[in-house]
Amino acid sequence: MSTIPSASAGEPRLVPVPIPDAVAVLIGSQMPAHVLEAEIAAESAAYSIRLCRTPATARAREYQLAELAWHNKVLAAYNPRLIVTSKAVAA
Repeated sequence: MSTIPSASAGEPRLVPVPIPDAVAVLIGSQMPAHVLEAEIAAESAAYSIRLCRTPATARAREYQLAELAWHNKVLAAYNPRLIVTSKAVAA
């Protein structure tokens, strides 16, 4: 895998490389079904949170935040690095 030297700490940074679909299917086949379903649902909830930015959609945003937290709990129990975050959560 290619690396780019980090300017700050001297540690190499990994460059994100897209993986082929066949490799993604192979990786997915090694995970339990409930974890895959939680990952898909968490991605969907994170996307929905990004859509709910106005005060009128605050209730829907809170519901999606609860869904994201629930699915992240399942993902973290399997592997803590699988947690999905929503970077555009409006307060």
